Amino acid sequence: MKYQLETIPVWDAFNEQSECPLCFLEERNEKVYVKFFLGDSVMDPPTRVAVNETGFCAEHAALLFGGGHKQGLGLMIHTYLKHTIPEFQRLADKLLKKSADKSHSGTSEELIRFARENVSSCIFCRRLETTLLRYTFTILYLWKKDREFKKILAESKGFCLKHLPMVLEMAGNELSSSGLTEFINMLIPLQTASLVRLEQELLWFTQKFEYQNKDKPWHTSKDALQRAIQKLTGKICKE
Repeated sequence: MKYQLETIPVWDAFNEQSECPLCFLEERNEKVYVKFFLGDSVMDPPTRVAVNETGFCAEHAALLFGGGHKQGLGLMIHTYLKHTIPEFQRLADKLLKKSADKSHSGTSEELIRFARENVSSCIFCRRLETTLLRYTFTILYLWKKDREFKKILAESKGFCLKHLPMVLEMAGNELSSSGLTEFINMLIPLQTASLVRLEQELLWFTQKFEYQNKDKPWHTSKDALQRAIQKLTGKICKE
């Protein structure tokens, strides 16, 4: 697969010096896609067809609900329901028929699978993942080609545990054998050191709530809880 390079957003993300540059890019592009799905694409037939096929996951449905265009979202969800109901009805009728024949053992599996797939599938997730893969490819391209970026990555805080597998998988696909060895030998110690640092910051964060420490300085621990959650889950928490 060929990926388009987008170097400026990647540089911007690393300049934030956060726990994970891909989290920064994901959050920024989530806002872009909220505007996209609630904008002119509400009346765009190809987009509506794509939404009908996959729907939205719980997280992104909630994000779109808060996006300020409930009518547009309602239109998309309405057509998705119209698209979904016939297949649900077919599987439901099949299950009811088997149940009436007292031979329904195991036949609910189809309906269970259908329901689970409808909850987990999401066009928003798919498009966001494609975007993040493009940025991940750019990160590895810059690491190979740009000495300054290579230094910045080596001095960064690494990635969160949600995005780390994407980086490692892309590295395995895009780097030579020697390049992959060099990249892993740089990244894994960096990741380990980042987790250890966060553990120490979080320890002091918890100890600051004890009476004897209330007047002592926070040092770098005041936002340690938010950063630890981000590092472990890929979710940016804000006060």
